[in-house]
Amino acid sequence: MVCYMNLSPGVSITVLRSGCVKQASMAAEGDVDLDLEAEENCTGKPTEKPRKHDSGAADLERVTDYAEEKEISSSNLETAMSVIGDRRSREQKAKQEREKELAKVTIKKEDVELIMGEMEISRAVAERSLREHMGNVVEALIALTN
Repeated sequence: MVCYMNLSPGVSITVLRSGCVKQASMAAEGDVDLDLEAEENCTGKPTEKPRKHDSGAADLERVTDYAEEKEISSSNLETAMSVIGDRRSREQKAKQEREKELAKVTIKKEDVELIMGEMEISRAVAERSLREHMGNVVEALIALTN
């Protein structure tokens, strides 16, 4: 940005954005034109402001550049989804088999009521604990207290 100022008739000054006087003209007593570049900041470039937090901006640029360059192919995505689906179905199958095995375990009604009364828990939790410990009341009670 350049600013032209007319100070008085015949006198004008050209001031740059940095505050340097670039040119002074006087139209009195013989038209004198002066080109002045005496100050240190008169390079034509604006003075740089002190930068704060530059390292964070550089780090952010590195992170975003990395993320933009990484692409996910559809075949890799399909493979990953099928692996996840297979693993989930195996886990569900194993869980169902475990439930079938636990359902085969015979438990006594008195044992369930004893555990319900001593531990103050629901019937389903007491039965589950007894089935997991093959009907052994002592082991079921120890497991529930730990």
